[in-house]
Amino acid sequence: MVRDLLVISPMSASSATPADTDRRRISSAEAKALAPVRDLGTRSLTAIAILIAGLIVLVQAFWIPVKAQAAQGLMDLAWQRQIRLHEPQRPWPWADFTPAAKLRFPAQHKSVLALSDAAGESLAFGPSLMAASATPGQAGVAIFAAHRDTHFAFLGELKAGDPVTVELPTGPLTYRVTRMEVVRWNASGIVAHDGGASRIALVTCWPLDAQMHGPMRYVVWAELVNAKGA
Repeated sequence: MVRDLLVISPMSASSATPADTDRRRISSAEAKALAPVRDLGTRSLTAIAILIAGLIVLVQAFWIPVKAQAAQGLMDLAWQRQIRLHEPQRPWPWADFTPAAKLRFPAQHKSVLALSDAAGESLAFGPSLMAASATPGQAGVAIFAAHRDTHFAFLGELKAGDPVTVELPTGPLTYRVTRMEVVRWNASGIVAHDGGASRIALVTCWPLDAQMHGPMRYVVWAELVNAKGA
């Protein structure tokens, strides 16, 4: 049989000696004995690989919020310098952004520093005041965008009527939440420079508890009440 010819090498079956036969039997027995060991080794390597992958995911899950909080601390120091010196201050030397405003949410007991619009990676450090936005306090819409699992994780807690304070180097502005909506990222209906009353749009991904990226966005709208703070 072909299978036997593959096992016996290189001599033919007819020329094999009893010693050769015994060696083949021993080799076959050894192979059978080692098979479970090889299977165990393969299973162990697979288990180790799965464990390492799980640890990587776990570290990343903890690292993202830790990085977000650490960045906010450095940005707060830069924000204080910015107010004192009356000029933009980078939170660290290689940062491509500066603090733009401090957002306060009194009803939720939350506050977060927003940064000037920069690369998309900067959202890891705080909400971004989009470059295409209107200036807070001026006519139109100031758009603040942030991740749903870090700096805007509480956005779903806001209700109509809640105050939102936007602190600028020139002073605080008080807005009041008017409505919430879910829209597609490419059909949000947000027109920054529409000439209307001063408003802010707080934007994050939807659903708020999802882990995967999607096309939907959650938008909280608020209108300017006054420029004297909460």
